Amino acid sequence: MSASSAVSQPHSASPNRVLLALMPVALAALGWLDIASVQPNRIVPGQGMNLWAIMGPAGVLLALLPLAVGGLAWRATTLRMRWALCLVVLAMLALPFGLAAFCRAFIDPDAPYARVGLAAGFWVLLFVFMLALIEFKASLRLPRGSWWGLGALMLGAWSLSLASGALDKLALMQEYLGRSDKFSEALVYHSLLVTSAVGLSLVMGFALALAMRRWPLLERGINGVLSLIQTIPSLALFGLLLAPLAWLADRYEWLSALGVQGIGAAPALIALVGYSLLPMTRNTFVALGDVDTGIIESARGMGMSPSQIFLQVRLPLALPVMIEGVRITSIQAIGLAAVAALIGAGGLGTFVFQGLGQAAMDLVLLGALPIIAMAVIVDGLLTALAGALRQGVRHD
Repeated sequence: MSASSAVSQPHSASPNRVLLALMPVALAALGWLDIASVQPNRIVPGQGMNLWAIMGPAGVLLALLPLAVGGLAWRATTLRMRWALCLVVLAMLALPFGLAAFCRAFIDPDAPYARVGLAAGFWVLLFVFMLALIEFKASLRLPRGSWWGLGALMLGAWSLSLASGALDKLALMQEYLGRSDKFSEALVYHSLLVTSAVGLSLVMGFALALAMRRWPLLERGINGVLSLIQTIPSLALFGLLLAPLAWLADRYEWLSALGVQGIGAAPALIALVGYSLLPMTRNTFVALGDVDTGIIESARGMGMSPSQIFLQVRLPLALPVMIEGVRITSIQAIGLAAVAALIGAGGLGTFVFQGLGQAAMDLVLLGALPIIAMAVIVDGLLTALAGALRQGVRHD
């Protein structure tokens, strides 16, 4: 019996193997890895500190948390799993306040350039706790909206710590504070680039899917071309677009006036749309074709016209699968938009590549973490939307 089915039954006592595998990793991170480091400035490497160096013997108490979660997961009844969830959520809520206390304790107020770096142990713990939350979400049947509430609670803890200035001495925050205006511009630009690419690919993918349904002979050719685009590495595709776009901008002034050139947003947008078309077109085509023929025949028997059947029956029933295509495309575009910074497209990828060039990992994180957060948020929202649409279809 799987762990998920075990916890869904109140009297079951099967172990949750996922949590039992994760908690030793958390325990090892607490015991052997550095949690944070103290840097005198941006250039000099920091001195790593493990849990013992930070808290002394009192740090042993923190080790009780993964042990407790593992103990509860050994007999994973619903009640015990809920207690384990509470412990993990408390740990996630404590992380920002623990970092704030570390900054106060180990950073000299008279050292203006001193900063706190996040070491491997912190990232391992954060990753383990997030995986644990994913397992809880799959295993526990909580009331609708509970997970969004827990997410808002954890986000609120981080927001409170950041807004109060308690985390200003984090190296990551130091990088942000020195580039706050550029960061805001990059975040907005990255979002607009992704939104534009997804919107264009949605319109084009929908049109291509309709054409494939109307003329079946086009299916193999369209799928072949879109699959070929997928096989081209992103940097190679950006490079292939440089020369023709530069030539077009030089030959046609109106294109140059629109901002089309060999580098920048134009090749980035074209490449993102190209990569997005295959999942968008394929999901739309499959979604429209998988509608139950019995429902279509019933609608036709009721006297509906072909356009009414499409708009009122086929399209609403296909929407959940189409949303899955939008979700896949959006997550892919969020990541690829970062690579587009190499051709001057801007966005959050600029910080990633600047950080790599300067060997400044906190600058890399300044660009990478918002990209990850954006992908997770978009994935959660579109997954919830697809689920809501499926529920609506069932009720109808």
